[in-house]
Amino acid sequence: MLPQLIERYVGSGQVRIVWNDFAWYGDESRVSAQAARCAAREGLFWGYHDLLYANQRGINQGQFSTTNLKQWAAELGLNPEPFNACLDAGEDLPSIRGDLANGRSIGIVATPVFDINGERLFGPQSVEAFAQIIDAKLAGN
Repeated sequence: MLPQLIERYVGSGQVRIVWNDFAWYGDESRVSAQAARCAAREGLFWGYHDLLYANQRGINQGQFSTTNLKQWAAELGLNPEPFNACLDAGEDLPSIRGDLANGRSIGIVATPVFDINGERLFGPQSVEAFAQIIDAKLAGN
């Protein structure tokens, strides 16, 4: 549904999508969130995001090892030297932990959660569910 929302609302400048990490599954969640932020430095956050979700194979079972994360970055065409240095440094980990703490402080206990100017949707949603809320918000309702 993301490509449809981007085409319909983001491309026209009506909506901005903001990602917040909620790395609640432990070390692999945190390191994969760090990897996605490293990919973002090269403008490929969403491509890397999609790659992570396509490669899920269970929770904390080694799928998101740094070796795999670096390999997927190379497959996506990311520059290996800055990506690997970024991942190894882990400089975003405090911010990633902060996103988790912030999410918990506002009552988020699982993912996905979508906040549309204060109105939350929990769990996977259809494009129509988003459009109904977005259209109402854009109309001032």
